[in-house]
Amino acid sequence: MNRCVLRAVIRLLIVCGFAVAVAAQQFNPALFQDLRWRMIGPHRGGRTVAVAGFPERPNTLLIGVNNGGVWKTTDFGHTWDPIFENQPTQSVGALAVAPSDPDVIFVGSGEGLRRPDLSIGDGIYKSKDGGKTWTHLGLRDAQQIGAILVDPKDPDRVFVAALGHPYGPNPERGVFRSLDGGRNWEKVLSKDDDTGAIDLAFDPTNPQTVYAVLWTSRRPPWTTGNSYDAPGSGLYKSSDGGATWRPLTQGLPTAEQGLGRIGITIAPTDPKRMYALVDAPQLGGVYRSEDAGESWTRINGDARLWGRGSDFANVRVHPKDRDVVFIANVSTYRSSDAGKSFTAIKGAPGGDDYHTVWINPLNPDIILLASDQGATVTVNGGATWSSWYNQPTAQFYHVITDSEFPYWVYGGQQESGSAGVASRSDFGSITFREWYPVGVEEYGYVAPDPLNPNLIYGGRVTRFDRTTGQTQDVSPVIFRNRKYRFNRTAPLIFAHANPHMLLLGSNVLFKTTDGGAHWEEISPDLTREDPGVPANLGVFAKYDPKQGKHRGVIYSIGPSFRDVNSIWVGTDDGLIHRTQDGGKTWRKVTPPELTPWSKVAQIEASHFDDESAYAAVNRFRLDDLHPYIYRTHDGGKTWQNVVQGMPNEPVNAVREDPVRRGLLFAATERGVYASWDDGDHWQSLRLNLPATSVRDLVVHGDDLVVGTHGRSFWILDNITPLRQLRPEVASAKAHLFEPQLTYRLRRNNSTDTPLPPEIPAGKNPPDGAMIDFFLNADAAGAAVVEILDSVGNLVRRFSSADAPESVDANELNHPTYWVRSPRPLPATAGMHRFLWDLRYPPPDSATHEFPISAIYRDTPREPLGVYALPGRYSVKLTVGGESMTQPLVLKMDPRVKTSEEDLRRQFDAATHLSQALDHDVIVLREIQKLRQQLKAPAKAGAATPGSMETLDRRSAELEEQASDLNADLVQLLAVVNSADAAPNDRAASEAEATRQAVDRLVADWQSLRQHQLMPQ
Repeated sequence: MNRCVLRAVIRLLIVCGFAVAVAAQQFNPALFQDLRWRMIGPHRGGRTVAVAGFPERPNTLLIGVNNGGVWKTTDFGHTWDPIFENQPTQSVGALAVAPSDPDVIFVGSGEGLRRPDLSIGDGIYKSKDGGKTWTHLGLRDAQQIGAILVDPKDPDRVFVAALGHPYGPNPERGVFRSLDGGRNWEKVLSKDDDTGAIDLAFDPTNPQTVYAVLWTSRRPPWTTGNSYDAPGSGLYKSSDGGATWRPLTQGLPTAEQGLGRIGITIAPTDPKRMYALVDAPQLGGVYRSEDAGESWTRINGDARLWGRGSDFANVRVHPKDRDVVFIANVSTYRSSDAGKSFTAIKGAPGGDDYHTVWINPLNPDIILLASDQGATVTVNGGATWSSWYNQPTAQFYHVITDSEFPYWVYGGQQESGSAGVASRSDFGSITFREWYPVGVEEYGYVAPDPLNPNLIYGGRVTRFDRTTGQTQDVSPVIFRNRKYRFNRTAPLIFAHANPHMLLLGSNVLFKTTDGGAHWEEISPDLTREDPGVPANLGVFAKYDPKQGKHRGVIYSIGPSFRDVNSIWVGTDDGLIHRTQDGGKTWRKVTPPELTPWSKVAQIEASHFDDESAYAAVNRFRLDDLHPYIYRTHDGGKTWQNVVQGMPNEPVNAVREDPVRRGLLFAATERGVYASWDDGDHWQSLRLNLPATSVRDLVVHGDDLVVGTHGRSFWILDNITPLRQLRPEVASAKAHLFEPQLTYRLRRNNSTDTPLPPEIPAGKNPPDGAMIDFFLNADAAGAAVVEILDSVGNLVRRFSSADAPESVDANELNHPTYWVRSPRPLPATAGMHRFLWDLRYPPPDSATHEFPISAIYRDTPREPLGVYALPGRYSVKLTVGGESMTQPLVLKMDPRVKTSEEDLRRQFDAATHLSQALDHDVIVLREIQKLRQQLKAPAKAGAATPGSMETLDRRSAELEEQASDLNADLVQLLAVVNSADAAPNDRAASEAEATRQAVDRLVADWQSLRQHQLMPQ
């Protein structure tokens, strides 16, 4: 047989065998129900457009974040709480509070912007209880809501400005009205399928007079700063409550003059005074009307106020002075002369790109701003502002982790530079102390050096040195050069098979092996020569200044995990190429159905063979919301689109688990999905993750890490149960998963002033060993978990019959508190994650109030149980009379260099002190019992009064000794356990002396018990 044919047959057999091995697998979500995502931060606000307030509740404010949901503050922006978590979208563009009933809140989903990185929503939501519960009200296909207006006296009369699809035409756009609180909607103002509504306003003295703005716009599929406008935009007025409308044109730019988006406002003190922020190429600016919109005059053409009109068009009037005007743009501006001149009151330095202004009508010194950095509040008219470093709504494009322990998570944040965040803090929670910027531009990839985590590359290209804090530009292209094109998210990644090789995507592929000192082009232009104009751009194509002559860029790079010469590349105009000789030659391996401008958002080479790869293709820019994940097992000769089980959500990334073949993870516009059969079937892995846009994900060890575009970074800790799922697990009565490799880590129980609970913080991973098990039904009796050492001795036992611990609320809220067993072992049906804190049982005294509690009057108690030594253990689950066992490996914190001998010395010392503490408490209890008996009335045959007095005096002396020893032992045990190190000589000698004192106490007590004066 020909060798090529033989290799092809072998490859086919391998692929077919693999397909059989990963035959369709879908699992009941109960098998992984106790897994939880945790948010690590950063707490640095992301793009926010929607704002609302409660005039009579001045401390309470609302913001709607573009992919971050709805947040509420009751302390003027000092802290923010999410109130929209459980809804199926987190993309918010509009908010409104009913003036006559502040418990009625409306949310318009979809960003309400024309941005190249936007996310859409699914209509209107309403709450009648201040945001505790929500109801969906329809308008699902509007995709973006620009504004909501509620009648000041009737909360059931509502107007909605539906902007419509950002990348295509659709009929559900324009102005909609509801007269029954949103149960039914009527389209009352529209023009065509290309024109949506973006702004609304009431006459403050007559809500039957309504103003609306229509905007004819479309995003193109290529990356550009602005959307394209076409004739059709304009300002409209209704004098009959929205039944009929007429255009207001006098004095405003015409369609022929390029009229685009308009922002409007009305002076509350004079309904005839109106202001408009108008976008038009030559006639843009601030316009004013003195006759309720019938005629307009341009009063200010300063481009700072109206430039980038597709991004910014918000103008507001002071509630008590018609001549004071506020405008939101790259800065926030204020005019005191009716718009003739403006002064910046908030902006760079200090943040930029402001979208919306809300002014409290009862107290105009209270102002809420929404910006690309989040929300900020002033209560003194702008003299000072609240921080936006308290909102975990950062927008990331990509995510990557480094090689440190604990590892760090990195990404470029929209409009805010970059962030590196620790996956775990030594201080109990992840705060400002555990994250910092890393010198990368906001849109870019971050690439930590695999060999030196202190060097962090990013963007196009910089190198940040964490030891010096300096950032050096090491880009291969310094000046603008028509030969090279770069996207705002140019891919930058180290080759998996060569940690010295850094790859950068332009329209060509660059590589460096010396940290950017020298770069080499290793590909020709890999994009389409003429991708053309897609049909969904429609009539807007003729308003493109380049007339469709746009070209794409390399958008994703998938280096092989096995062969340094094998690299996959995907472009944003719909091509996939592959090289197998380090870039000398390239082969186009694009799936035939990929049309131009189908963005290959992420491409992943297989960890297990070089012929397999997975590509996430996003066609949102073609007005296509369907998911696309392409899979090849023959080097790109053939591809299959494998998305069964996924809803209509564009896919941003797909990753293969490096441990279990066939286990895939996908990041979509509203969550995370998993497949156990190589992509043939998918199911949701969102769990408690808000339905935000997940732009990228990576597998780091046993963790799944995601970068969201509106809710910062999240980690799904310890996915080993997902790797172990098999059909036999689902059918078993009970199953104990093999625990992950566990590290013995400590919190830093600092004596410094603790951070107050108002300080925003990300969550730490669970402390200790995670013990995962599954019960097919509720246990008939008690479920028991036992930890055994390497020779089978019992280390710890937990039972579902255990009583829950009583915990002081102040201790529980303290950042350094260790929860030893916050709940009894679960025994209900489903998967459960239970924590062993890596300690032996605490001394008996640790579970009682006397007398050790006095020592912890000012600090939370550290568990007194002895730390288990690194080594091999086993976990035993017993339920329903059946037992099963799994190995557990415990290792030392890699940062700790203490020898095994010293760890053993510490263990022995702590064990002896713990035993002594138990003996002391036993004596103490018996003495106290005796003294209570001595106080009881004398009984026949009891000792004489003189002997009773002597006995009481002697037992009181022993009780005092026992109490003192109890306190000493607790203190010594805390000293010995304070760090992963052998006790010093002083601690060791004190421990030995105190143990001997306990032995003498026990002997004295036994002698007293045997004395003839003891009562009978």
